[in-house]
Amino acid sequence: MITGTTRLYAIIGDPIAHVRVPMVFNDYFTARGIDAACVAIQIGRDDLAAGWAGLKSIRNLDGFIVTAPHKAGAGQLCDALDREGSYSRIANTVRRERDGSFTGTLLDGRGFVAGMKSAGHEVRGRRVYMAGSGGAGTALAFALADSGVKSLTIHNRTASRAEALIKQIQATFSECEVRLGTRNAAGHDIVINATALGLKPDDGFSFEPETADSAALFAEVIMKPEYTPLLLAARARGHQVHSGVHMLDGQLEMMMGFFGLSRPAA
Repeated sequence: MITGTTRLYAIIGDPIAHVRVPMVFNDYFTARGIDAACVAIQIGRDDLAAGWAGLKSIRNLDGFIVTAPHKAGAGQLCDALDREGSYSRIANTVRRERDGSFTGTLLDGRGFVAGMKSAGHEVRGRRVYMAGSGGAGTALAFALADSGVKSLTIHNRTASRAEALIKQIQATFSECEVRLGTRNAAGHDIVINATALGLKPDDGFSFEPETADSAALFAEVIMKPEYTPLLLAARARGHQVHSGVHMLDGQLEMMMGFFGLSRPAA
């Protein structure tokens, strides 16, 4: 039951119809008797500054999740960033402080690694190929390097963005071997799509899946559809696949802890 005392949470992005956060969050609140509700809010690609001001003005909005294309913009607009967000100035989780200011963090990467481990896929010591260097790709790159991958190859349609991310990773994790990649994913144990390609059936692929080694694990950041065209194509070729739903599941408790809401189910 939503009442006048119900605290609000949200997820912002554009598009927004594919997100799972409201369902996952509201199930969490119900199971724990938390007087809160989560909704999806579509803020246009060019409207974040105005939308941000609107979010700040909603006094019973205690926090929100940020999805594409607003993660980088959110990092710039936050009043403060904690350790995870300060690496890259990107935020995917934002909370309101007592003084009304917004503090952001970046949990996608940690959630992705946690989701991989919970599914039995260790990343430490593995050779990883990743397509995408936007908000999700940046989060994954830092978390993978921090988790001890043997090497990390980053490919992006705009090479300069991948090169900039590689420099950031090298400056923070000098022991991690990081290199610029192409659409060829050969020579890796894990291949990851960290782009938005796959939300629609006719998007195409962010790299050439047929170039991956036969034993490579294919992983996604896209949560809906759970099995993207990339994962379906990989599975048809005999690869193990890991869907994007695990990334949200892996960071749910991290998000709730950041919001001060973490507690066991009743």
